[in-house]
Amino acid sequence: MYRLGIDLGGTNIVASVVDENYNIISTAKRLTDCPRPADAILDDMADAAIEAIYNSGLKKEDIEAAGVGSPGAIDPQNRIVCYANNLGFVNVPMASMLKERTGIDFYLENDANAAAYGEFIAGAGKGTKDFIMITLGTGVGGGIIIDGKIYSGFNCAGGELGHTVIAVDGEMCSCGRQGCWEAYASATALIRQTKQAMIRYSDSVMWQLCENDINKVSGITAFDAMRKGDLAGKSVVDNYVKYVAVGIANNINIFQPEIICIGGGISKEGDTLIKPIEEYVNGDNYARNIPSKAKIKTALLGNDAGIIGAANICDLYK
Repeated sequence: MYRLGIDLGGTNIVASVVDENYNIISTAKRLTDCPRPADAILDDMADAAIEAIYNSGLKKEDIEAAGVGSPGAIDPQNRIVCYANNLGFVNVPMASMLKERTGIDFYLENDANAAAYGEFIAGAGKGTKDFIMITLGTGVGGGIIIDGKIYSGFNCAGGELGHTVIAVDGEMCSCGRQGCWEAYASATALIRQTKQAMIRYSDSVMWQLCENDINKVSGITAFDAMRKGDLAGKSVVDNYVKYVAVGIANNINIFQPEIICIGGGISKEGDTLIKPIEEYVNGDNYARNIPSKAKIKTALLGNDAGIIGAANICDLYK
């Protein structure tokens, strides 16, 4: 059994063939190169899909099902991208457009939901029924699985966990709201917090790590400085961990999933990130006196989660 998954990002289009054991056996890529017309982007998506199948040594007839994880508000039943601001898509019938170009029937889901579903079936959430994935990247993405199914609300716009407020009248978020979790817990926010600390502490090791160029700050700069005993770096990390943990605790208190996993580049810090989050959450978990507690884990599939989830999203909607 072979399936095809496409991960449509703001920078890259990645198409892969996935086998029945969730292994990726071939891949093809294109640049998204947005903004540009939907027709042009769909042309490249179709080309990447066909190339991925060719690279696998299979034929189109061997592909049992196909799916796309796309940014934006998605209507998975009608397989339409209702709105994706970074792509400039409004009511784009993506599945039917891809079928016209490839002859393959496609399913459609939000990219964060697709990644969460991938981790649910083949990664950190395997074997659970209630599961949440949080991605700490440019923003804070989220995917919610309840009783084995993706939850996105009656209007397909739910699950925007990064846009819940943790600080009233706080930092301005890209969504236009103040104090969003994303404005404090994203990798973008961590980089901003690191730069602010470097400006305050001119003797911080973080300057050396960046070769005295503040524009070279990354999401791991403060963590690396902390490991070198730098107090400014430790302060940045401690505050960042607290911001992440507040949102994790909120989601656990609302959903009480069996597992909540953290993905994105920052998650590669592993226990350096997870352990202090666990300590914070254990104190703020409403169910702290109940023996069964949500577990916090690091995502396992990396960038493959979205592909694997998209390739298998048909199981939820066919």
